[in-house]
Amino acid sequence: MDLPVSLFPASWHWISLILSLFVFHHLAMTIRWKHVAAPAQLNLLLGFVVSLILLWSLRAGVKPGLNLHLLGAMVATLALGPRLAIVALGLALAGITLNGALEWRAWPLNFLLMGVAPVLAAQLWLRTVERRLPAHLFVFIFVVAFIGSAVTAMLQGALAAAAMVAGSAYSFAFLASDYLPYLLLLGFAEAWMSGAAITLMVVYRPDWVVAFDDRRYLINK
Repeated sequence: MDLPVSLFPASWHWISLILSLFVFHHLAMTIRWKHVAAPAQLNLLLGFVVSLILLWSLRAGVKPGLNLHLLGAMVATLALGPRLAIVALGLALAGITLNGALEWRAWPLNFLLMGVAPVLAAQLWLRTVERRLPAHLFVFIFVVAFIGSAVTAMLQGALAAAAMVAGSAYSFAFLASDYLPYLLLLGFAEAWMSGAAITLMVVYRPDWVVAFDDRRYLINK
């Protein structure tokens, strides 16, 4: 979902801007930019940005801030790694902002809720599955990609809803009856879209999925 600037007080946007600057500084200091500048990696990154812009442009909603659209955070995290995934989602958000779907003042808050938070959730899900479940191809595809995509999308929607309740944009009772139930449908759609995308990449272009390790998931299985 994309949250318009009018739903939150100005203090929220200033705090979000400060937090976003901290995120930018961390990314600038930790990303291996020479690796990103390689043609293959750069093309993959830009391909994700364009795909996410198109994906986020297809939305449904009836009230400001309650738009539903596929997220793609799990796919980006698995393919690019968490840091570049945040970059990709941030650039995609900038793209739909340039298209007029969002105001620039609302970009930092949306960046934190639609970019940083879901990528962190996706990375946490990946690490939890790696620690607790066997290293198997079907575990990676079905538990990490399919189920993880649904969980990530629903958590992002729930977090955005919590922010709107905290900011007095909508009441919890209204969101619980008219918005939150649709997150289950969104999670189902996200699972199929992201799971199918990761499956195709693992089968045909495993080098595009940085989280997939042949030695871990295929050798001696």
